Amino acid sequence: MSAHFETNSLSGYLRDNGRWGFRNYILLLPLHNALNQLTESLGSQNSAHNALTWVTNDWSGEIDKDWDRISRTFSGFAINPNVGATIFIGVGTPAEAEIIAAAQARRNMPIMSITLKDSGSFEKVESKVIAAISELLPRVTSEKRIPAPWSAMVLGLECGGSDAYSGITANPALGVASDRFVELGATSILAETMEILGAEHLLAQRAKTPEVGRAIIDVVARYETSITYEGIDIRGAQPSRGNIEGGLTTLEEKSLGAAKKAGNAPFTGVLDYAIAPNEPGLYFMDTPGHDIEQLTGFAAADVNINVFTTGRGTPTGSAVIPTIKVATNTEMAGALPDLIDLNAGTIADGSETVTEVGARIFDEIVAVANGKLTAAERGGHREFNLSRLYGSTQ
Repeated sequence: MSAHFETNSLSGYLRDNGRWGFRNYILLLPLHNALNQLTESLGSQNSAHNALTWVTNDWSGEIDKDWDRISRTFSGFAINPNVGATIFIGVGTPAEAEIIAAAQARRNMPIMSITLKDSGSFEKVESKVIAAISELLPRVTSEKRIPAPWSAMVLGLECGGSDAYSGITANPALGVASDRFVELGATSILAETMEILGAEHLLAQRAKTPEVGRAIIDVVARYETSITYEGIDIRGAQPSRGNIEGGLTTLEEKSLGAAKKAGNAPFTGVLDYAIAPNEPGLYFMDTPGHDIEQLTGFAAADVNINVFTTGRGTPTGSAVIPTIKVATNTEMAGALPDLIDLNAGTIADGSETVTEVGARIFDEIVAVANGKLTAAERGGHREFNLSRLYGSTQ
């Protein structure tokens, strides 16, 4: 069997800032954990509207050393290209107003703010949100897809629950797909700083410039220094127990396998957490290794589609980014059919090559970008988690 990359055109929603969305959601975004229950209830009650999505979070309004990181995560998430309109639900604090203003400054789109302070009661907040949904639905659902260029794609590369097959099946196959997208003019982002520890020198050798190479080395060194300062032996703590049960034996083995998701393309740049790239190419983003924190950072950085390879199985999905799950082994793919979109275990089985599975991943990404639902979307997975570098002051 020979690999064949379909080059069917993309379609999407062009945003005023030049970004493209592959979904067109109305997002309910609470800005205080006191509004979580209300948001979840409103989302569930209106879930028949496929255009509606929502998240909950653990932020209680504190402003501490992580404020800049939290603010840009919320504001970036609110204007992800897959979002057509956002309804912020807040208490009514100046910090919340700052987040909303940041979102409005970055994109001209329907953004509404409904606060407990202005409304006077939870019941009135609920009524206002329902009215806002009713107002926005006709506008969002009437918007039509139009042909999109390959540069519309901002692809996130993620792995979780890795096993001994990850580095020889799903990850290198995803790397093949990523390389093809980059060749076509798209953007691809590798992340999880902890996951490249021990392999950073190999990635740095692929940097387009010496400055980018040094940035890759520096971001990993900075991470290891910060972890050591906290008294954590990261090299002794990795691989995780689940990784070891899956057959991985060393941190370097895990990192070498994780790095293969990025294929062989040169690195264009290094991004801080939740910072969007400003030109096409392959990037590395400095994120935690925690799956949901990484995915949240991707969403805040304009990623509009994500591929998640897994050997142990994970239900993680995003409220705003279609997330394609690729199994590293056939046994797990068969055991969790409601979580998995594509099986790369056929490489280990000997029935397909890495390039052939890479072509299938490429085609699946295009199909999902053009509207096909992922298993995570069908399952209603909307995980969201803020990333913090410091402890809360509250």
